Amino acid sequence: MSQKMVELFVKLMQDEFEISMVGELSYFLGFQIKQLKEGIFISQSKYAKNLVKKFGLGSARTKRTPAPTHVKMSKDSGGTNVDKSLFRSIIGSLHYLIASRPNVAFVVAVSGIVAQPPAISETISVTESKDDV
Repeated sequence: MSQKMVELFVKLMQDEFEISMVGELSYFLGFQIKQLKEGIFISQSKYAKNLVKKFGLGSARTKRTPAPTHVKMSKDSGGTNVDKSLFRSIIGSLHYLIASRPNVAFVVAVSGIVAQPPAISETISVTESKDDV
């Protein structure tokens, strides 16, 4: 791509949107971006570490595989109910993490469906899905 095309694109974007050019893109919407000769690489490790801190999961056990796919999850009617908004916040945050961590997609999706309202055992299942962040 020529420099003239880049300048034209920047001008068109600045005319339409309120943007500024402050250098190479390195962090955007929770994604860390590295632009190298070999290609562009994205990561959400900083976002994932912030989730661990935000939800107090620093001492939670890590799992190599977030959840076994052969285990059938069901509603825990005998469990102690937990804060619904906290649980939804965890699920929502993990949904965003799926963009770069598809290994958590299954457990996040199933936990979000099964847990209405969530009980302690279901919350533990979700928090253990953080894998090695």
